[in-house]
Amino acid sequence: MANIRLDLDPEQATFLGSAFAQYDKFNGTNFPVSGLRYDAAADEAAFWKLDSFGYGSGNLTLDIDWQAENATSGVVRWEGAIAAITPDTDSQDVTTKAFATATTFDDTHLGTTGKRVMTAQITLSNLDSIAASDLVWIRIRRIGSNAADTMANDAWLLQARITYSDT
Repeated sequence: MANIRLDLDPEQATFLGSAFAQYDKFNGTNFPVSGLRYDAAADEAAFWKLDSFGYGSGNLTLDIDWQAENATSGVVRWEGAIAAITPDTDSQDVTTKAFATATTFDDTHLGTTGKRVMTAQITLSNLDSIAASDLVWIRIRRIGSNAADTMANDAWLLQARITYSDT
């Protein structure tokens, strides 16, 4: 038994025509830092398309590595959802496919430093009948309009990962 890991880089994200996280970069002292900038007061999303190669069974784990723009406290409400299509089997029109019910997770800023890297871990159990080698879309959204989201600053998604079991 092994875990399969798929990296979701900010540079690979796609977006709808509105309500999307902005791709941005800033130059650090020694290297550039890129990410998706999710607004503090809005609901913004980004999407990734991948192949569920080797998927066996069980839940997916979504890890979101993030930082605050400048804040040193507060909570960010993240949301993850998937949509899966089995090629040559599902008759679903890909342009009208819906996401399975999203899972939300509130992650608290650990304090002291604005650009401190933190990880939110979300267990995705609404799997949309995923099977090995499905075409899968992942949506990661910040629900900035929710009362539980109290960090009054942009949250930068630096990288995300999906992991799952191959058995």
